[in-house]
Amino acid sequence: MLDDMKFFLSLFMRRIHYFLLVFVAVAGVGLTMAYTLPPVYEAEAQLLVESPQIPGNLAASTVEVSAPEILQIIRQRLLTRATLLDISREFNVHADRPGMSPDAIVADMRKRISMGLPRSRDAAAFVSLSFKASNGALSARVTNELVTRVLEENVSMRKAASGQTLEFFVQEVARLDQELADQGQRILEFKLRNQNALPESVDFRRNRQASLQERILQIERDLSSLRDRRDRLTEMYERTGSITMSEEEMTPEERRLIQLQDDLTTALTVYSEQNPRIQNLQRRVEVLENKVAEQRAAEGQGSEDLSPYEIQIADIEGQMEFLIEQRTTIEEDLAELNASLEATPANAITLGTLERDYENLRVQYNQATADLAAARTGDQIEAQSRGQRITVIEQAVAPREPTAPDRRKIAIMGIGGGIIMGAGLVALLELLNSSIRRPADLTNRLGITPFMTIPYIRTKRQRVARRTLIGLAIALVAIGIPLTLYLLHTYYLPMDLLIERALDKTGLSGVLEQLGLSL
Repeated sequence: MLDDMKFFLSLFMRRIHYFLLVFVAVAGVGLTMAYTLPPVYEAEAQLLVESPQIPGNLAASTVEVSAPEILQIIRQRLLTRATLLDISREFNVHADRPGMSPDAIVADMRKRISMGLPRSRDAAAFVSLSFKASNGALSARVTNELVTRVLEENVSMRKAASGQTLEFFVQEVARLDQELADQGQRILEFKLRNQNALPESVDFRRNRQASLQERILQIERDLSSLRDRRDRLTEMYERTGSITMSEEEMTPEERRLIQLQDDLTTALTVYSEQNPRIQNLQRRVEVLENKVAEQRAAEGQGSEDLSPYEIQIADIEGQMEFLIEQRTTIEEDLAELNASLEATPANAITLGTLERDYENLRVQYNQATADLAAARTGDQIEAQSRGQRITVIEQAVAPREPTAPDRRKIAIMGIGGGIIMGAGLVALLELLNSSIRRPADLTNRLGITPFMTIPYIRTKRQRVARRTLIGLAIALVAIGIPLTLYLLHTYYLPMDLLIERALDKTGLSGVLEQLGLSL
């Protein structure tokens, strides 16, 4: 075991020049990068997304967006091309690189801006916002500008959202109000067109229908009675040749006169003519006699040539004509009433549909009115910044020390990488070398046990030449690589941009972004 360790150590020492070349190259690159990469200052500001100041059960805002969602929207708007170019020009972020294209500026600005978004959906959330720059003052100024834009964007978004909600409900209430008015007008026009066939008057019309039918029956009975009376009068006249007026055919004045005359005759048997009662009855009788005489005189003007029979027949026929006219009028009214009753069910369905639509519109209008009141309240909440808002906990301050790069870490990684890669190269070369280098290899491979072995012996000149060549190669690598990188950094392109361009060319930048790594 000890012999193997000595053997491997001798192999390593024999190829140490390969190790030194790789180690010096890699370590030189690492050390050069550690001390040539420009310092990066990153000022950070702390923001807080506060919950609404007014409880939601009392007055709710109409902007119902969670903190992560609204911050993601703000972040996307903050990283737009126009905004980034505007910030770059305003603060001369890329003044040291006058030849950069707008696309390169936008890409560089997006890499410099960092916005830590909360993962929870709680009402209150903390947000960190930072910007990387070549000096602390520029980093702080740009970070504070980003903070200002975040605050303005938040207020603008919330006011715009609440304003759009309010405008929508204002338009919706106006629309529903107009539709209610139109629907009410349609109902009114329908009722006016069908005012005699509406369902609310159906009971009245049915009662009137029954009354008219009863009236027709009564008229039929009266007509039948008058026909019988006319027939009896005709039969009596044909049999006797004359007709006297019965008590029924007398006028009320005539019947009253006969009654007063009877009372006067009865009273004279008891009282004298000077008795006040007798005198009163006599005056009343005289008045009624004059009135009856006038009536008979009036009746006699048009019926001087008519007999009592003809007068009664004419009276009966006049009553019958009047009843027939009444029946015709009632039948016409009854026909119209029946038509209206037949049209009532269809009108009831149509009116019910119109009123149901009106009620639906009224419910929608009431709901829209309530929503409009809530939208006005929510708009006032957002106008006065009483809803969910973003506040600044800590403004960005110019850092005194750069936050990147970590030069010590890069240097240690370069040295460590050089050691690992140099040792790996030596190990690879030995693994690929299949030559026989010690007596044990002769025994293991050829089955020969040598008495003695003589190693390859170089001359002094060969040793000096070999050592000189190795020294020159190591010196060339140790001086040439750092010097080349420094010259590239100074006269061609800064080291950070050079690395970024190399990563972009090789496609490793996308891999690093997916892994969440950055320089």
